[in-house]
Amino acid sequence: MSSLILIMGDQLSHGLSCLKEGDRDSDVILMAELRAETDIVNHHKKKIAFLFSAMRHFNAELRETGWRTDYIYLDDADNSQSFTGEIGRAIARHKPRRILLTSPSEYRVLAMAQGWARHFGLPVDIIDDDRFYCTPQSFSDWAQGRKQLRMEYFYRDLRRRTGILMNGTEPVGGEWNYDSENRAPPGKEMLIPAPARFHPDSITAEVITLVEQHFPDHYGDLHPFDFAVTSEQAKDVLHQFIDQRLAQFGRYQDAMLADEPFMYHAHISFYLNCGLLLASEAVEAALGAWQNNTAPLNAVEGFIRQIIGWREYVRGLYWLKMPDYREMNYLQATRALPDFFWTGRTEMSCVRHCLSATHKYAYAHHIQRLMVLGNFCLLAGIDPDEVNEWYLCVYADAFEWVDLPNVTGMILFADGGILASKPYAAGASYINRMSDYCRDCHFNPKQKSGPDACPFGYLYWAFLGRNEARLRGNPRLGMIYRSWDKMSEADRKQLLDRAEQFLNNTAPKKEERIQG
Repeated sequence: MSSLILIMGDQLSHGLSCLKEGDRDSDVILMAELRAETDIVNHHKKKIAFLFSAMRHFNAELRETGWRTDYIYLDDADNSQSFTGEIGRAIARHKPRRILLTSPSEYRVLAMAQGWARHFGLPVDIIDDDRFYCTPQSFSDWAQGRKQLRMEYFYRDLRRRTGILMNGTEPVGGEWNYDSENRAPPGKEMLIPAPARFHPDSITAEVITLVEQHFPDHYGDLHPFDFAVTSEQAKDVLHQFIDQRLAQFGRYQDAMLADEPFMYHAHISFYLNCGLLLASEAVEAALGAWQNNTAPLNAVEGFIRQIIGWREYVRGLYWLKMPDYREMNYLQATRALPDFFWTGRTEMSCVRHCLSATHKYAYAHHIQRLMVLGNFCLLAGIDPDEVNEWYLCVYADAFEWVDLPNVTGMILFADGGILASKPYAAGASYINRMSDYCRDCHFNPKQKSGPDACPFGYLYWAFLGRNEARLRGNPRLGMIYRSWDKMSEADRKQLLDRAEQFLNNTAPKKEERIQG
């Protein structure tokens, strides 16, 4: 049976399930650069350039290994700019007997694909994506009957099933996680290696020109562009992390420095999420470092937890709860996202540094995303739809399946506690302790009131006061609310009024976004 095999921009793996079922002698692979996908949100220029370049390199590799491909470029005159349109044109060219694809990562695209059989009058075979450790069905089975779907218990169960970092039925080292050893603030003499960088080849140079011409108003800096764009380069990034940074990753994974946006992090989420790198490759590399005594257990476990814990967990939760999960807004947050998230113009040093890195690199590490930018959105009561759109737009590793649970559940507590046991809210003291951002800030993190007081301080208390009816009963917030109760009515009102004044002053004013 001849098949038209559709491969999407986040499926760039040579071991993809649809390729394993395909036939090089009779099948045709379709790949397409589409405005319907680039324009869903105002994607960062680097994100578009990265994915298009990676797609074009992957297409070339497929051809070199004997596959027949039909690659549609963004500026092809007849490009319909949609999946359905391009499949229709490809059917007319190649006359396949069926459409074959690996299950899409996004609910919207899967729903679209499930309608193609009726639309085109051809069989459509959608095969499970086996690049993950846990299938959506396995996650659903794990979740069945549980009152709480906590990542920690999912992570433990997955380790038992895979044997990763296990000694029989017990975790290696006697502990399931080593978070208590992984919360050190930045040290005074940290020697942080530079991230891996790759000079654009001719294919990437063509893509950069394309993005400059077709997406001039999109967010972010396009230059310099130094992403890995092939699986070989992505593996180089992984091995550089293992050799140079993994040993310090665990201890300093929560630390932030103004002049070091990359810290000891791996910078491989781009490549994992588009398929250039497999989760199993990352896990095996980290295990090798531990077995060779080149990285301590706390670092290796912390890294592996990000891969087989959080990454697998949020994917399972996404498919379990969609499409309703997208509509959740437990805290009834309705404020618009401030303009400074696009312009970068704010007197809050921590927010400014994180936004600057995001604009330049289409990257920020997970603590910057969660405890600075996300924390502000939570405390300020920003509408989840706007926050989700922003995160999906600005980060090159952002796809809905991974971003939506992290933003709606982890950052905003908009799911009411499905993902997290409490809101990840923090005041000024946390940021001051875990970073050097406060050193050059207009505001004073230790000042509780007055014009120089850090907004994170009064926004934190105002958040608790504003959401008291929904959050007071949370057992993990009992001590905090007892502190709130000890304040005088006048002090509480002052905090609420100061927060309201600040937020009103940061309301969107339709400023122009920073352009690359």
